Amino acid sequence: MTLSIRRFSSAQADFSSQMDALLSWDSVSDTGVQQAVTDIVNNVRSRGDAAVIEYTNKFDRMDVTSMADLELSQQQLQDALDGLPETQRTALLAAAERVRSYHKHQQQDSWRYTEADGTVLGQKITPMDRVGIYVPGGKAAYPSSVLMNAIPAHVADVQEIIMVVPTPGGELNQLVLAAAAAAGVSRVFTIGGAQAVAALAYGTETVPGVDKIVGPGNIYVATAKRMVFGQVGIDMIAGPSEILVVCDGKTNPDWIAMDLFSQAEHDEDAQSILVSTDADFLDQVEASINTLLPTMERAEIIRTSLAERGALIHARSDDDAVAIINRIAPEHLELSVADPEAWLPSIRHAGAIFMGRYTAEALGDYCAGPNHVLPTSGTARFSSPLGVYDFQKRSSLIMCSADGASELGKVASTLARGEFLTAHARSAEYRIKD
Repeated sequence: MTLSIRRFSSAQADFSSQMDALLSWDSVSDTGVQQAVTDIVNNVRSRGDAAVIEYTNKFDRMDVTSMADLELSQQQLQDALDGLPETQRTALLAAAERVRSYHKHQQQDSWRYTEADGTVLGQKITPMDRVGIYVPGGKAAYPSSVLMNAIPAHVADVQEIIMVVPTPGGELNQLVLAAAAAAGVSRVFTIGGAQAVAALAYGTETVPGVDKIVGPGNIYVATAKRMVFGQVGIDMIAGPSEILVVCDGKTNPDWIAMDLFSQAEHDEDAQSILVSTDADFLDQVEASINTLLPTMERAEIIRTSLAERGALIHARSDDDAVAIINRIAPEHLELSVADPEAWLPSIRHAGAIFMGRYTAEALGDYCAGPNHVLPTSGTARFSSPLGVYDFQKRSSLIMCSADGASELGKVASTLARGEFLTAHARSAEYRIKD
């Protein structure tokens, strides 16, 4: 059966409304999910370990009686790493090293400077004490997610990294456990869902409370993260995976079709869009899609994703293509063009930019080095990839000399009295020299 993909042009009068329809996606949990998550979070908050055990037995088809049965030892993690087939272990360690090397460039240093009157101003960088890493389990087990979430925290010098991962039916994914060993995870609990998020946020008798929770999950996990935000920090509320490929028509159409598939195979809500100034090339890619689709293991997921949320867009010019990029603010942007560097100054919104014909987005998912936790659903307009800076805090430093306090006090006093905050003014005035 031939797949028909939505197709339109920036030259159309209704282009704007076509784009609105293409990008429309409702990420709001329904009332049933909201209520279920509220009940779970409140129960874990009040009953701790007992509630976590009950929900784990219920939702993950387990039969455990204590939290000791739900924690893995460091030896188990190391055994998983040591027990991998050599090719897998080599690939995992190579990816971990590349991710670690990249994120070391993000490390921030404290700084200060001294003004002429001796006043010292600066900034102190401090890592978070403890963070939680949520890793999906079951069929959606992603060791790459462990690396991308835990390694930046490790590079940031977070003291303790707590990982939670559901194990439906008690089945452990050895590659995920091996990734935890490679990434420097401190403790691993085999729990998941809203109950795991609540345990990390509020702490239980066994699971330590954390300062921030990062990592992807289903709608129950996302809703729970939204609910506990404020008690803890979170990375983001992620939407479906997205890729926007901009091609000048000179790349092999099979390559582009497979790049679109690489996101479409995640789930039916994933979005894959191709933009080209060459209308004939869009025809070629559509032909490649229909030729290659039957060869894919997740063909039906890809078919649904492309049919419902995919698009082939003809841009009148490179300027139109850039305008489309900035409107979409894609999670992943592939610039499959002759001179990608020339496009960069005009691109304002994108989570990650893959430059050139040889740079497949899939490389970034696993081993290029930059983080694959990226802003989705247009949030690249105001947010950035996960990084070391997400696990560090900044404290301002102010130390006034006597002369500095006197001069600053005059300014502060005037402004404070203008705001009718007399105590502020007098506190500053005490330091003003006669």
